[in-house]
Amino acid sequence: MRTAAFLALASFLALGVNPTDSTEAGAAAEDYSASRCGNTSGRVLLTFDDWGYSDPYRATAVGEYLRSRGIRAAYFLVNEFAQEHDDIVRELRGQGHWVANHSYSHPHLTRLTDDGARQEIEGGIRSTLLRPPYGDYGPREETMAADLGMRICTWTLDTLDWEVTGDGYRSAESIRAIVRDAPASEKAGGVVLGHLEYHFPDAVGGIIDDLHAQGYLFCRNSGPVDESVPFPLDCGE
Repeated sequence: MRTAAFLALASFLALGVNPTDSTEAGAAAEDYSASRCGNTSGRVLLTFDDWGYSDPYRATAVGEYLRSRGIRAAYFLVNEFAQEHDDIVRELRGQGHWVANHSYSHPHLTRLTDDGARQEIEGGIRSTLLRPPYGDYGPREETMAADLGMRICTWTLDTLDWEVTGDGYRSAESIRAIVRDAPASEKAGGVVLGHLEYHFPDAVGGIIDDLHAQGYLFCRNSGPVDESVPFPLDCGE
């Protein structure tokens, strides 16, 4: 009987990417996948969006937990709030996590004028990755990002942590189940989307345990980073 790890690898290979040869697979710009954010490693990249509105330092708390487990994540922070907390951005990068552009104030970029969209992108955190708010972008936004030295980065697996179910936002256990039960193609070499303000940070430990049990590895934390996010992603061997 084939193991979950073998199934995950087979699914990833079916996408046309060889996770043992990540450098060659991502060398050409035309091979870039926005939903995988340049992740050709076969490993899972955890990502955290927006801001911890009720507790800004929730970001660094979960960042330290991930660092302790040897995992590198990516944070896409709204700069309207992040600019007031340079210490958080600095600490996250010191912990070994990428911190990237999620616009200045989190609007739908496609609904803005050319000048408005460009100002939102330019006003975001300096980085080489842009995650458009709501994943809402088109050729115009892609071109603007490229002109500013950024690639678009979305996701392969949405945890739906933002959904209201029952008495409140989706529970940590429900979020954990969504990731655990997701198709292998969304996890192997994939990008998991969650938000700092909801219950995704509470679910992270369980998600890591579940995916390890299924045979997946996460982007390896190899120490402090700067504002540049490499392509292909440096997720470890």
